[in-house]
Amino acid sequence: MSQPDGDHPREVYPPRAVTRHGVAEVGALRVKVYGLAAPGKEVTAGMRARAERFLAEEVCARVAEMGDSNDLGFVIIHPGDWGISIAAQWWVQGSVLCQHIYRQLYEAAEPMDTAHRPVVGCVWELAIIEAEQATWRETMMGATPKPERYLATWLRADHV
Repeated sequence: MSQPDGDHPREVYPPRAVTRHGVAEVGALRVKVYGLAAPGKEVTAGMRARAERFLAEEVCARVAEMGDSNDLGFVIIHPGDWGISIAAQWWVQGSVLCQHIYRQLYEAAEPMDTAHRPVVGCVWELAIIEAEQATWRETMMGATPKPERYLATWLRADHV
């Protein structure tokens, strides 16, 4: 929740719950699906369905357009204090992480324009991203890549 800090908002850091929702296969992509919920919020079946539509309708086209995809990644479904973010990440060229984000305020009729507001992620999402990049190095960047091991290895924390 934001608190004033002079002329700028300041976030208070209450840990957020992390949940795991299995591996989704959408098009050529296989992605781990994480939930990340603000206090009092939860990842619903409708949010999971919205994430799969986002992957199918927007992300898969971007992956194909870019090329060089490893066809693996992860998604963070994040019901926050003010709205929902769905951050899709996928790996290309063996070591490059790409991202496409869907963000919508709860009371808004349309999603936010993420092209003109280039958010990478909030501090809670970055904890999952950090764990995922470590897992990628350990499982996919050795002499023999292990995609099934990558997909089976999750952030171990229940809160970030």
